[in-house]
Amino acid sequence: MASFSRAVCSSLVVFFLFLSFSEARDHLIGGKSDSWKVPSSESDSLNHWAEKSRFQLGDSLVWKFDASKDSVMQVTKRDYVTCNTSSPIEAYTDGNTKVKLERSGPYYFISGAEGHCEKGQKVIVVVMSEKHRRFMGVSPAPSPAEVEGPAVAPTSSAVNLKGSLLVALGALLGFLMM
Repeated sequence: MASFSRAVCSSLVVFFLFLSFSEARDHLIGGKSDSWKVPSSESDSLNHWAEKSRFQLGDSLVWKFDASKDSVMQVTKRDYVTCNTSSPIEAYTDGNTKVKLERSGPYYFISGAEGHCEKGQKVIVVVMSEKHRRFMGVSPAPSPAEVEGPAVAPTSSAVNLKGSLLVALGALLGFLMM
């Protein structure tokens, strides 16, 4: 009976590990619903939030904003730097926007409200490539201040929450197999 319960526990651990590494997530921009606004200071920039977050293929970005006062525009790198709203890749005006991240690399978003981008209401989100998805470590994403340089996928040997979870579940599995 003990060997059966160990087998069941082992199967459950492997199943939950698989789910935790393959599950797409929704990322609320800035981590809270009132974040899509002109930042009060440079340290309040959404790029600081984006640098600390990990974005994977299949994840989605979610914006909550007053549609009568603002919008979100996905733009090219050049339009991000110059705050050009005249030819966006996509424009979102519904106030409850969800954008699926379907490729690796940088995505550039600016506010469509006049003057907001120039005041810092914009964000760069870097989606990790598939080869980095298997990597357990993390580091800060490339700094948006270096928008003229090439986008670089995050790499480091620092341990993230999923890595810690994997170690803990591996230790549990090893204990159960004893």
